[in-house]
Amino acid sequence: MVLQKMEPTAVAFVDVQAFAMVVETGGFARAGERLGVSKSIVSRRVANLERRLGARLLVRSARGATPTDIGSDYHRRLSTIFAELETAHEAVAQATSEIAGSIRLTASISFGVEYLAPALADFVKLHPRIELDLVLEDRTVDLIAEQFDLALRIGKLPDSSLIARKLAPVRSVAVASPSYVAARGRPTHPHDLAGHEVLFYTNAALTAEWRFRHSNAPGVRVGVTGKIRSNNGEALREMARAGLGIAVLPTFAASEAIGDGSLVVVLEDWSLAEVGLYAVMLPGRATTARIRALVDFLAARFGPEPAWDPCWIAARKADAADAITREAAE
Repeated sequence: MVLQKMEPTAVAFVDVQAFAMVVETGGFARAGERLGVSKSIVSRRVANLERRLGARLLVRSARGATPTDIGSDYHRRLSTIFAELETAHEAVAQATSEIAGSIRLTASISFGVEYLAPALADFVKLHPRIELDLVLEDRTVDLIAEQFDLALRIGKLPDSSLIARKLAPVRSVAVASPSYVAARGRPTHPHDLAGHEVLFYTNAALTAEWRFRHSNAPGVRVGVTGKIRSNNGEALREMARAGLGIAVLPTFAASEAIGDGSLVVVLEDWSLAEVGLYAVMLPGRATTARIRALVDFLAARFGPEPAWDPCWIAARKADAADAITREAAE
């Protein structure tokens, strides 16, 4: 339904409401008491309505007011409209308090398959009246144009009118396969990457220049080169597993491979910029009960410290311990 601009002669809702209350109570004074305004204000509002409609709606007398034939028909039609309005109000109240209804959401493919889909399955089990429409794409969708209620986004968010809530930190790590490290050596400083093949993730700002930080040294920016690019983190992970080069992956994409030994962390003493996992919503959608419940559920599921980080943290500690052992042996 398209709402059209109201003309200057359109009636005001308060005038309609005053007329309906006079009919229901039988007088201007009683209507004023119900509406919380004076008798004169009620009378003026009804007069405004009659003037705008060009019809006499009430017969006034010392005993009160009764509707004319036109007024009776008008009131009957208003009663139907008021009932529909009340139903609409109740629907809004229910939508903001009951965990039911449809949720259309989107996320990246890698995170969506590995972590979001299992979490959503558990959420639906808790709230069986929820209907989900999950769209996984490695691009930033337009929530308004594509009619999404919610998006899970990773990175630094630009300023916008959207509502965002941080669910968890997202850290990245440089990884390679044991076979690659055995053949090409293990870089220990970012400048060592100049002699290595790099696998590029094309959906991130981190492309031809990687930035590293160290707790005891200034930050380092290094230019990197490589012949393999992809817009999908899982694809890069598998290429890294195959020994094709060094990839920078979010820990949620790399932790399983690090845990099973098919990937090893390189540049253990250097870190990349931490970003966040955010739930992004349209302002109007953020207040509904089902959206609030889902965002709260995901925040508890993924944060405050994500469950996928211990694998690579343990691997870094193990690597550091091995390095200490090697130095002691030397």
